[in-house]
Amino acid sequence: MRTFRNRTPRALGLTGAVAAAALLLAACGDEGGSMSGMDHDGGTASASATGAPSAAPSAAGSFNDADVMFAQMMIPHHEQALEMAKLADGRAEDAGVKRIVAAVEQAQDPEIRKMRAWLKGWGRPESAGAGHSMAGMMSEQDMKKLADAKGKDFDRAFAELMIAHHEGAVTMARDEQRDGRNAEARDLAGEVVRAQTSEITELRKILDRLG
Repeated sequence: MRTFRNRTPRALGLTGAVAAAALLLAACGDEGGSMSGMDHDGGTASASATGAPSAAPSAAGSFNDADVMFAQMMIPHHEQALEMAKLADGRAEDAGVKRIVAAVEQAQDPEIRKMRAWLKGWGRPESAGAGHSMAGMMSEQDMKKLADAKGKDFDRAFAELMIAHHEGAVTMARDEQRDGRNAEARDLAGEVVRAQTSEITELRKILDRLG
């Protein structure tokens, strides 16, 4: 009986340590499960199971083909808007046009980087491929006309072309709001609608002022 009493505290301590370790492992398992993200089909894909680090910054959660198409088409659409904005340097004269140019450059370059990160995280190519037309895109002739203009002529051409360009972006963004699944992509679409609708209003006022 003396031997049993001497070993009981040690045995109980070992039992407690094993139980604590088991609880800790269970808690880690639960935490790993809560970090799982939804895949394209709405299933779960646990980062702890694959051992792969999460892509950042990328749009977390589930996504569908509408989200992918929105990013693939809006990237080149934004890129052309930035090209149009760059042409304003040394050509634009109207203060309102210059404000729109600054707003385009400030908003759309970060949005392009964000959408590229989404597509990379989703495992999708940046290009939508052939057969997909984007509303509001300028032709080479349109861009040449803008590049050849200066002063008031540039301001008028820029306003006319950017209104059409923004209207196309708003249409694409509203499609994403209606059909998309990813929360971050839908939020960006909402921001495009808000910002570019406001800029369209300002551009129309500029045209009225220029006559």
